Amino acid sequence: MSRSPESPISHKTNPNPNLTPNSDHYDENFNLKPPLSSINPKSKSRTLTLPDIWFKEQALKHVIYKMQHQQQQQQFHRPSASNTPSASPPSEPDLTSFQSLSVDPAGPDCTSLLSDELLLRIFSKLPISQHVSNSLVCKRWLYLSGRSVRFLRVTDWSFVVSGRVFKRFPNLTDLDIVRSCIRKPRSSGILVTHKTMSVNVDISYSLNGFIEETALLPSSSVDQGLKMIAEKYPTLQRLVAIGASEEGLSRIAEGCSMLQELELHCCGDLALVGISGIKNLQVVKLIGFVDGFYNSIISDIGLTLLAQGCRRLVKLELCGCEGSYDGIKAIGQCCQMLEELTLSDHRMDGGWLSGLSFCGNLKTLRLKSCKTIDKSPGLDEHLGSCFTLEELHLQQCQIRDKQSVKALFLVCENVRDIILQNCWGLEDDVFSLASICRRVKLVSLEGCSLLTIKGLESVVLSWNELQQLRVVSCNNIKDTEVTPELATLFSVLKELKWRPDSRSLLSSNLEGTGMGKKGGRFFKRSKD
Repeated sequence: MSRSPESPISHKTNPNPNLTPNSDHYDENFNLKPPLSSINPKSKSRTLTLPDIWFKEQALKHVIYKMQHQQQQQQFHRPSASNTPSASPPSEPDLTSFQSLSVDPAGPDCTSLLSDELLLRIFSKLPISQHVSNSLVCKRWLYLSGRSVRFLRVTDWSFVVSGRVFKRFPNLTDLDIVRSCIRKPRSSGILVTHKTMSVNVDISYSLNGFIEETALLPSSSVDQGLKMIAEKYPTLQRLVAIGASEEGLSRIAEGCSMLQELELHCCGDLALVGISGIKNLQVVKLIGFVDGFYNSIISDIGLTLLAQGCRRLVKLELCGCEGSYDGIKAIGQCCQMLEELTLSDHRMDGGWLSGLSFCGNLKTLRLKSCKTIDKSPGLDEHLGSCFTLEELHLQQCQIRDKQSVKALFLVCENVRDIILQNCWGLEDDVFSLASICRRVKLVSLEGCSLLTIKGLESVVLSWNELQQLRVVSCNNIKDTEVTPELATLFSVLKELKWRPDSRSLLSSNLEGTGMGKKGGRFFKRSKD
């Protein structure tokens, strides 16, 4: 019988084929001793780190390698049926069949059994704040989360012209591209926010404001992007754009037949010709002049073009727009479904108030941040009246001119709700003009610091149909000055919110807490 070749692994290999893994020799060869932590009960276990896991895996591989090699050696020394030993040496152990152990094996993807429609319904129930994290799970969730997004505010214009936005978000119904059309460094860290927009700016400031004309994309580039938007989003319902011309808006009118709401920044009169083809347009916001940002002119010409092209308007907001009686009259005559009109920082010529009488279905009139209401409203008998008007809102407006305030109340004499918020110049004699409106049921006063209890009482007692009264942060109105007649009125009102003096309110809330006192009385030395 020939002698077997020497093992390439170790001289301690056991030639006995009856050797079992439970024998002492097996334990000695592979050094499978319990760790010290299991012997010593006082030793503290620690969390395994990545190097520990790697070394354990390598040691386990070495053990399996020895076991496979020893099995082959045992088969080599076992006599065959013909009692003729094999002349060839044992082959090396086959390591290709060994699969490395994964530290944390991936579990089964349970969502693979769900259809795309069912996953989209699940995503629609989740809050918007989780959309980004959900899109990072896998490629399928990235695609589905993009399909579930309906509103997007684009900040990079290349995202539009490259077509990536259409592949990433194919089902958008609300799109805002204003910030992407302003070429300003977004790494500056300076964000300037206006009432209608916010942009990143650098430290430079010109006479025209933070945004120069060269910072805005040319109209041709904006029109090209609007053309792509019209082709890819035929179901678009809301669009916010800046610097568009007639050509780009005409493309939107042709491709987006379901568009209902449109907001345009920095557009001129002639650009409004392009939106005349949008038949279902109901909400329009035109921003012509924004101090410190840009300046464009929207005059009676643009208002007339808008009125003739969009006859189904329900809400119209004019910010920084120029105009006069003719423009408001055209809107009232053509847009007979108009229910809400908002003028913010307007630059209307004198006499525009009388044009409101042509708005036969107007229910809400809002004036925001207006330095003047009407410079020269004209004679009272020529003003007319809005018989359907129900709400009048004045927010942060200058109402020192008694003639214009009187003209406003004459036009709105049938109003039911009057809301005055942080208006400058609202003195007793100016507020007394509100008694012209005889059908008031709700009055809300907030931040009117010049109004006193006497001026308030003279008006609210004349309104026989008054049901709701709200007085907040009017510091000249004192609780101690409330008369018995006014207290009687308070007792019959359906709703009363009475917090006129913020100082007295603060004192009543701090009563008993020790706060609000002088330091010598509040900070007392503790006695041991």
